Amino acid sequence: MPNITGLTRGGAEWIPQFVTELNQEKCIGCGRCYKVCPRNVLDLVERELEDDDEDDDNMMVMAIANASDCIGCGSCGRVCPKDCYTYEAVAA
Repeated sequence: MPNITGLTRGGAEWIPQFVTELNQEKCIGCGRCYKVCPRNVLDLVERELEDDDEDDDNMMVMAIANASDCIGCGSCGRVCPKDCYTYEAVAA
C-alpha cells in the first residue's frame, strides 16, 4: 500500500514521517522539541519513576500528547540532542 506523500513548494515529493514513540528514558526534558513543534503535539510531564522515593525534585520529560495532530515534519527529532524519537510513514 502506498504511503501518504506531500509536495514541497518546488514540486518535489516527500514522505512525511509521523512521530510514533518518544523514549522518555533518554529524554532530558530540555524542551527543544516542544519549542519547534508547529502543532502542539508534545507536552512536558513528570517522569514516572519506579522507585517512589519522596524526592520533590521530579524530573520533567516530554510526552506525546496529541499524536493525531502530527504533520510528519520531523522537526522534533532534528533538534533532539538524545535521539528520543521514532517515526513511521502512514499508508494512504
